[in-house]
Amino acid sequence: MKSRLVASAAISALVLLGATGCTFISPQATTIEYSASDGVNVSDKDGPIDVRNAFVVATEDGSVGNFVGAIVNPTSDKATLTITVSGVEDDPLTVQVPAGKTISLGGDDEPLRIVGLDTKPGATVEIHFQSGDGAGTKTQVPVLDGSLPYYADLVPDMTESTPEPTPMPTDTAAPAPEN
Repeated sequence: MKSRLVASAAISALVLLGATGCTFISPQATTIEYSASDGVNVSDKDGPIDVRNAFVVATEDGSVGNFVGAIVNPTSDKATLTITVSGVEDDPLTVQVPAGKTISLGGDDEPLRIVGLDTKPGATVEIHFQSGDGAGTKTQVPVLDGSLPYYADLVPDMTESTPEPTPMPTDTAAPAPEN
């Protein structure tokens, strides 16, 4: 009887060990940080603002893009985020975020237009994010196109960047000679 009890306990221990053994040799997926979307998350340990799901939707030739993302200010003070896109000569983009608020660029708010992007969809572009007194952080941000229906409205409108030419009157008649 004692041997049956010992055998039963040993078999139970083996079944229990076999059922839980996977957790001993493989990492827990819930402890691995990753962006569960098309964009990237950016946190600056020295700055108050966090950026969530950041990406750029660009034209087919990659010359103009719209910066899309959620800008989160969890503090009790208004803060400014400065966004500098690598290779773009224009002034940095800035976003003012009220205390305790989130600004959804490309969602509730208009995306930020990047002219002179020079990065085709499918690549990444280095962007520097800086807020508060910190030095900021550089991150590779994906550049997407409008082939997916939910990004189609985020592709930059090229009519905004190309001003219409002003028609000039054309007078082909020769001026009348003065007497």
